[in-house]
Amino acid sequence: MKFIEALKLKSRLFILFMLITLGLVSVGVIGSLYIKNMKKNIDAVYFGALIPVSELNDILHTYNATLSKTIYKSQRLELSLGETASEIENALFNIQTKWKSYRSHFKRDDEKEYVDYTTLELQNTNHYFQKILKYTLAGNDLSKISVSTLEGKLFHITAVLEKLTHYEMNVAKYERKAFLREYDAAISTLGYVLSFIIILLLSISYYVFSSIQHDHTRLEIATKKLKIANKKLEHVSYVDALTNLYNRRYFNHIYEKEMRQAKREKNYITFMMLDIDFFKQYNDTYGHVAGDETLKVVAEVLQNTLRRPNDYVFRLGGEEFGVLFTKTDESNSARIAREICDTLRAREIEHKGSKVNEFVTISIGVVCCVADSALDKEVLISRADKMLYGAKDGGRDGYKITSNVRKVEVQNSDMFIA
Repeated sequence: MKFIEALKLKSRLFILFMLITLGLVSVGVIGSLYIKNMKKNIDAVYFGALIPVSELNDILHTYNATLSKTIYKSQRLELSLGETASEIENALFNIQTKWKSYRSHFKRDDEKEYVDYTTLELQNTNHYFQKILKYTLAGNDLSKISVSTLEGKLFHITAVLEKLTHYEMNVAKYERKAFLREYDAAISTLGYVLSFIIILLLSISYYVFSSIQHDHTRLEIATKKLKIANKKLEHVSYVDALTNLYNRRYFNHIYEKEMRQAKREKNYITFMMLDIDFFKQYNDTYGHVAGDETLKVVAEVLQNTLRRPNDYVFRLGGEEFGVLFTKTDESNSARIAREICDTLRAREIEHKGSKVNEFVTISIGVVCCVADSALDKEVLISRADKMLYGAKDGGRDGYKITSNVRKVEVQNSDMFIA
């Protein structure tokens, strides 16, 4: 039965496909009758106005921004003579290139005369700046250049170019009006034909759509439910339910990934192992409910301290946490560890059973090194664990950090800061 229903659905979709194809072919045949004529008008508007105006604006910007700014900076001794000469030379080359490109476009007879006039004005203005260039190349500073003369040259050439730009814009408006008249006529004819085709297509397709609507709706609902269930399942499998931190399973997954990337890029990699001081005594004194709340506070402190996208915070089990991040050197890793200790202590969570402080504190073992091909992933974890025990032996409420990740340990290679 399901096989027959599948065949029916395929046949319906095939019919729908054929109808849509027929409609599109019809629209394409009719539309092609108007495309060539419309394209000519579009080309006239775009290539006849847009590009030339853009080129003229580039020339204006080069004069009024690049050249004038360069000379003013040179007068204020903000640029060396070599830099000034290079800027002027590049600007003049850019102006000549843009003007040559502008003149290569189609020009009407009534426009050519003013274009020739503008060419002469550009040559005169460029000749003025070429004199400045020669003056600069000769090793003379530009402090004696007359600002009024410079501004006069720029004002004049700006007026000439703006007049030409205004003409190009007027031509564009005229071309656009002519284009819109033809376009409206074509659209009206095309609209009537399209309306007929669409009505016919909708009428015939209504039955096909209505017949598959129910199946499609059910499939869509089922897909959404499956996505939501998958997200919840993924979240549960990777996140600790109490603290909302990543769990040990996700640590095992992300640890190898970050290690490989750090080795590939030869970046620093830092792993911290953290343990709440005298947490068993805390639970014995205040109860497990208070203990769970303290775990949440510790998780909050870690999340607020480590905010970068590639900072990972884990609850490894019980009162033990882990932190993994890259691209941070030893001194900054130590700073982060110190900040974690200080921030948690500043929360002033009472802990009468602690032997180091009246408030809840934490001990941290830190390993920070530049990852290379010789780095053993197990050594990083074991060294962090050793540093954690060292921090505890050193009085707790602090951290111990090392960069020694060799399998054979070297004495006095670690430093301790409480």
